Amino acid sequence: MSETPRSPGFSEELRARLWVVAVLLSVTIPAIYMGGWYFAALVAAVTALTSHEFYTLVKDRAGRPLAWLGVPCAVLLVLIAAWEPSFHIWGNRALSLLLLLGLVSVAFTVFDRSTDQPLLSATATVSGVLYTGGTLSFALLLRNLPEIRGAIPVRPVDGFLLVMLPVAVTALADSASYFVGKRIGRRRLAPRLSPGKTVEGSIGGLVGAALTGYVAGLFMGGVGTLVLTPWMCAVIGLLLGIAGQLGDLSESLLKREAGVKDSGRMLPGHGGMLDRFDSLLFTMPLAYGLVLLAQVLA
Repeated sequence: MSETPRSPGFSEELRARLWVVAVLLSVTIPAIYMGGWYFAALVAAVTALTSHEFYTLVKDRAGRPLAWLGVPCAVLLVLIAAWEPSFHIWGNRALSLLLLLGLVSVAFTVFDRSTDQPLLSATATVSGVLYTGGTLSFALLLRNLPEIRGAIPVRPVDGFLLVMLPVAVTALADSASYFVGKRIGRRRLAPRLSPGKTVEGSIGGLVGAALTGYVAGLFMGGVGTLVLTPWMCAVIGLLLGIAGQLGDLSESLLKREAGVKDSGRMLPGHGGMLDRFDSLLFTMPLAYGLVLLAQVLA
C-alpha cells in the first residue's frame, strides 16, 4: 500500500488503517481457523469485491470487459477449490472453466458494438478471473494441504498455520515497509508507479518478511506431514516479501493506467478491497508452491 508523508504522532489515516485491520482480523482469523465453508465464504466474498474493482479499473483501458461474467467465474473458481481442495483436481476444472470463459467472452464481445476492441475485452475478462479468483483459490488449497497430504489426525491448527504464514508475512512486511519508509525513507523506489514508496521502506519490508517467516517457522514443526524449519520459513518469508511488493506495484500500475488513487472507497485509510489484498494475490499462490518445494528440498 502507498506510504503517507512523514508526520508526528498518529494521523487520522493511520487510525483508520488500524481500525480496518482490527475489524478484518476479527473476521478473518476465526474463519481461517474454522476452515471449510466458513473460510470459503470469506474468500468468495473477497474475490467478488476485488474482481469487481479490477474490472472497474481496466474498463475503457482494456476495452469493455464482461464484469457480469467475470465476477461470477472468479467466485466459481474459489468454490471449486472449496469443493475439491486438491490442486490437481482444481487445476483441471479451473482450466476447463477458463477455456470456456475465453470462448464465451469472445463470442459476446465480437458482437458488442460499444467497443472496437473485442479481443482485448475478452482477454481482460479472463485476466480478471485469473488475477483474483485464480490466485485467492490457493488460500483454500493451502488451508487443506495437510489433509490432502495424508495428515492423521486432521487438526484445524495445521491448515490455519499454513494460511497464516503468507497472511502474517504480507501484513507485517507491509507494516514494516510503511513505518520504515515513513521514518527514514529518502530514495524513491518506483516514482512513476507509487511515489510514496521508498528503497528504505522496501528493504525494511523484506527484513520484516524474513523475520516474520522465521518466527512463524518456530510453530511449524508439527504441521501434518510437512517439514518446515524456521530457516526454511525465513527464506519463504523473504520470497513472499518480494512477491508482495511486486503485487503492490502491479496494482499501482493498474491504478496509474486508470488514473485513480485508490481502487475503491470501501476501507477507510486503505481505499478499496484490491488495495488491501493486492499483495496476497501474489503471495498466496507462491506460498503454496514454496511449501511444496520445501518438501522436495528437505
